[in-house]
Amino acid sequence: MRESLEVQGSLRVPGDKSVSHRALMLAALARGTSTIRGILESADVHSTAGVLRALGWPVPDVSPDMRVEGSGLQSPARAALATLECGNSGTTTRLTAGIAAAQPFASVFTGDDSLSRRPMRRVAQPLEAMGARVEWLHAPDRLPMRIHGGALRSVSWELEVASAQLKSAILLAGLCGGVAVRVREPAPTRDHTEQMLRALGVPVGSDGGWITLGPVTSLPPANWHVPGDPSSAAFFLGLAALADRGELALDGVLASPFRDGFVRVLQRMGADVTREESNEGRAGSTERIVVRAGGPLRAITVVPDEIPAMIDELPLLAVLASRAEGETVVRGASELRVKESDRIAVTVANLRAIGADAEELPDGFIVRGNDAPLRGLVQVHADHRIAMAFGVLAATKGADIRIDDPECVAVSYPGFWGDLERVTRARLA
Repeated sequence: MRESLEVQGSLRVPGDKSVSHRALMLAALARGTSTIRGILESADVHSTAGVLRALGWPVPDVSPDMRVEGSGLQSPARAALATLECGNSGTTTRLTAGIAAAQPFASVFTGDDSLSRRPMRRVAQPLEAMGARVEWLHAPDRLPMRIHGGALRSVSWELEVASAQLKSAILLAGLCGGVAVRVREPAPTRDHTEQMLRALGVPVGSDGGWITLGPVTSLPPANWHVPGDPSSAAFFLGLAALADRGELALDGVLASPFRDGFVRVLQRMGADVTREESNEGRAGSTERIVVRAGGPLRAITVVPDEIPAMIDELPLLAVLASRAEGETVVRGASELRVKESDRIAVTVANLRAIGADAEELPDGFIVRGNDAPLRGLVQVHADHRIAMAFGVLAATKGADIRIDDPECVAVSYPGFWGDLERVTRARLA
């Protein structure tokens, strides 16, 4: 148990998970040799590499500085070499489903227990509208699913939920199938797929909520440098905001208006946050973010329009809210119920278990901050975001919190616990 918490130094978090997935896919689909530097070496990204190999693309082992010999938009294999094991990765499943739908063979997608509870009909429907056929092998709307790919046709599809994964699946299906597609978003979502395709010369447009992609016949190779992951950085920004003293800098973080919702909310809560843009690359600009500790946090209300830009950071926000002054309310986040866990239920249940004041809403939560001691066991349900969020809380003054499955952070941030130890220092108050 810490009597006070000080943060110090600077940290470069691992490569962005969303960009890492897409860099691997686009490198495999290109014609020629691409390089990828700074890729995230996590379980989810390894799943994407494995699925691409099983589909027939010769993707090497994931490494910090890797070369990929791309073989084009159509798989060099005549049939999928194996069942496509996606592990815990929804991004792997949904994005490569778009790629598989354009290939002239059938592919079976499977995943772990957590992924197998997540809805898949939402990606199957637009792919079926393009001409693929989807079978549910055990239960409707759940993995395992078999996609029978082949010649695709153009589609105009309006998404019912704001989802970069679904949007990207349709764009990748159009890309590999050589057909034009249009996708309408109910709200703007992260645009990594569009930005990276444009960097390769692919005609991708955006107008009035519609994302359009024109037909192409091939992709050129590229040199990708993966920026730091804003979602991984958020845990350390939150840690610094909760600390008693010190200053922490996060370097090389991806700068995107579709990913910085947590930083903006942290500033609204009263944290001392400064941002400085640094470099610009094919996969996006980066920035340096500095948080100075010591100031009290105040409660806020998060409205539905703010959710897409911080969906992955909402469990962390709930943790911060437990130490803020007042009542924090989050609404419009029902998508949290179909993540790696039901993140609304799991977050609220764990906050209550350690002595915080929290309640569920159908589409969010209410957390009332206080300074009561927080003690107990956190059950993370194999969810990496939950483990890291409560790991931050466990590092704060007076907390005595244990995480039941700390190893699950390997899905997105294998070195999280080591970095947490490195930037914190306990001292007598």
